[in-house]
Amino acid sequence: MTDRALLTQMFNQNKITRRQFISGISALGLTAALSPAFLSGNAMAATPKKGGTFRQAMTGGATSDSLDPATLFASQPINVSTQLSNCLVEIDHNFKPVPELAQSWDSSTDAKTWTFELRKGVEFHNGKSMTAQDVIFSINHHRGEDSKSAAKPYLKNIINIKQDGKHQVVFELAEGSADFPFIMGDYHLRIYQDGTQGKDWGKGIGTGGYILEDWEPGVRALTKRNPNYWKTNRAHFNEIETLAIVDVNARTNALKTGRVDAIDRADVKTVHLLKRMPGINVTAITGTMHYTAPMLVDNKSYTDNNVRMALKLAVNREGMVKTVLKGYGEVGNDHPISSVNRYHAANLEQRTYDPDKAKFYMNKAGMLDHTFNLHASDAAFSGAVDAAVLYQESAKKAGIKINVVREPSDGYWNNVWMKKEWCMCYWSGRPVEDMMFSVAYATGAPWNDTHWSQDKFNQLLKAARAELDSNKRMQLYAEMQEICRDNSGTMVPMFNQIVEAHSNKLDHGPISAHMEMDGHKNVERWWFKS
Repeated sequence: MTDRALLTQMFNQNKITRRQFISGISALGLTAALSPAFLSGNAMAATPKKGGTFRQAMTGGATSDSLDPATLFASQPINVSTQLSNCLVEIDHNFKPVPELAQSWDSSTDAKTWTFELRKGVEFHNGKSMTAQDVIFSINHHRGEDSKSAAKPYLKNIINIKQDGKHQVVFELAEGSADFPFIMGDYHLRIYQDGTQGKDWGKGIGTGGYILEDWEPGVRALTKRNPNYWKTNRAHFNEIETLAIVDVNARTNALKTGRVDAIDRADVKTVHLLKRMPGINVTAITGTMHYTAPMLVDNKSYTDNNVRMALKLAVNREGMVKTVLKGYGEVGNDHPISSVNRYHAANLEQRTYDPDKAKFYMNKAGMLDHTFNLHASDAAFSGAVDAAVLYQESAKKAGIKINVVREPSDGYWNNVWMKKEWCMCYWSGRPVEDMMFSVAYATGAPWNDTHWSQDKFNQLLKAARAELDSNKRMQLYAEMQEICRDNSGTMVPMFNQIVEAHSNKLDHGPISAHMEMDGHKNVERWWFKS
């Protein structure tokens, strides 16, 4: 591959910014090869056009889904919620926080006080103007004593929220938080009308680009364009139909037959066939998404870290990436921080498959005769069952017995994840380290799916959050990644690329790797060519 081709590939996969791409091309003396449109920033896509019904099929829907933002978990309802509402901050395709409902923000020098200036003239779907009180209500919805929101850990640092006029909100924190704007971009923290409760959430009355017409949890959502949307350059479709289709073959067939225009989580086993089909585009983008196998450390089989270490050494990561992901990903190192994250510990020694060491640790724990049940379903991720079987085979060489328990896809997240002692799982990841660690690894976090608790880790998390010196933060986060790798109950075998497919009738700008479906902003960033 030529240097230019490599730079182009990295740019298209969002591994480098447009500025870095142009700098690289310039260093090669190839700037003249770029069109004036590219240099002016207009080559990413054509001018957006309004119109058409956009139909998409996504995994992750369940009949128990709710549009209450505190309950958002699976991809399909997250995407629907994005159609209906906005956050104070948007995370763009370069993993940067940019203004959304907040037009600007500022902080005190110690990052303990953050002031957000709200946009004026923004209306909810029922015509009510958004004010600071709506923002305060929406954030406090996740902070209540009885709240089960996954965003609650992010907000524990807030000691007071107050308004300074109708369009200014002031957050007072117990300790400095350098990443606070990122937190306000979390997909749970969507702004709704003051007083929304109970069945009102199902009406989806937000400030978003689309208005809810029909909502069948776990089945389908239908929305229509908001004619008064405050973003004049977004939300281009007339209607959006969002289907929940868990089975990857059914999603793929829906795209092939033209039933839908886009699908998430294309099957990497057959994606090469999709690439050959006329009229279909496939995208593969490196982001923060990763696959895991969490074990409940308060279960007697996993309390001994020797057991956890043995199981982490018993997995053939390279083989799993090659076989399950077909190369669309990279090996994991038993912590959740991706290579695209700012404070990724690139110098941390990579754990490799070592049957002899795995046997040593399992023998040390006195558990070589034990059979470990690994619960799996492709609801966790496409290829999860195959990954579990591969794991079973690689563990045999260490004398470790794994029984793969195949679970039904329906109800997997309610009945298996965080319920069974060991299972397959996936995470979308988070744009900054503090958010990922706070929601899934900190003591008492609602999505701490291993029940792991480690004092030193918690202390470092607190220190890193308040540290404004980038070099010192790097050291703190690197140590936390090492603690996760060597002590936690989470085995992270691989980071997957976001592999999706859509009709070539669609157009868009750079695709975000922040989350699936263009950071779930495809519904307002994409459009039909004609």
